[in-house]
Amino acid sequence: MTRSTLIKKAWLALVLVGWACVALTALPREAEAEPLYFALEVRREGRLVAQPKLLGETGRTVRAERRKPGAQQPDYRLVLTPTAEGKAFHLELDLALPELKGHSELSLLHGQERRVQLGRWPGDLEVSLLLMKVDSPEFRALMDLTRDAEASDSGLTI
Repeated sequence: MTRSTLIKKAWLALVLVGWACVALTALPREAEAEPLYFALEVRREGRLVAQPKLLGETGRTVRAERRKPGAQQPDYRLVLTPTAEGKAFHLELDLALPELKGHSELSLLHGQERRVQLGRWPGDLEVSLLLMKVDSPEFRALMDLTRDAEASDSGLTI
């Protein structure tokens, strides 16, 4: 192979690498997953059935189930599927109790709390849901309040 052929091949390789770099940076990147906190209250005919607090992220399904030891059926089964929609979050919510199931789709902003009726009539099956971004001042404040409440319960004084 002659020297001029070698130089031509090197230039061609550099041009191809440059084009590849430009093409990769020009492609839109997939949105990064946003870590989220969910605080729920599930009520069946006004009676509190569950109060799960969950961590998840956009683009990933969160599943929660509570089952007594040795029980065949869970007390409840919860499935949340959050996706980002600009500043809001679209959330698919599926809830199953032994005698009742419900599904809802809703949009929430960071820090927003919503109440959703999932049953056949109002009050039959109700879910209150709070959604927060994990890396936010509001979330950090909520976690500090929880620690303060636990410290006051243990008898510690400031």
